[in-house]
Amino acid sequence: MAVSSAETTLESLDVTATAPLDYIDIIETVISSLADADSAQVSHTGSGTIWKFRYGQLEVFVQLTGSSEDDLFTVWSKVFPLSTPADASLLHRLLTLNWAETLEARFALYDDHVTMVASRTVADLSAGEISRAITLVASIAATYVDGLPA
Repeated sequence: MAVSSAETTLESLDVTATAPLDYIDIIETVISSLADADSAQVSHTGSGTIWKFRYGQLEVFVQLTGSSEDDLFTVWSKVFPLSTPADASLLHRLLTLNWAETLEARFALYDDHVTMVASRTVADLSAGEISRAITLVASIAATYVDGLPA
């Protein structure tokens, strides 16, 4: 997924703690606390707002399709590429981790990569849930960026 030429760094946006919080303000505040220096970008597209930032070796994406109850808030990061077609052993380990260790996030297969993702509708979405989802995806993906331990 490419971020459009309309991207800007978060530092150029006026995000202050005294402004009334909305989803965009909350997302940008969380990203600014996690992102590597000068790595955060934002793009406004027909499918909502998409942020991209570096977290160590990873690129983390956050998408907000809108603010109605049926819109989606999604966070994802490619963790590691599949070097061969996924075998039953790898899928078994990923599903076991999904059950026991990833909390609201989950492993998925996307674009020939094992990807960490969290997604939910915007209905009753709180600032704490936004922060937790972004932090979970980034930190769990970073844990497994070099692959699953043997």
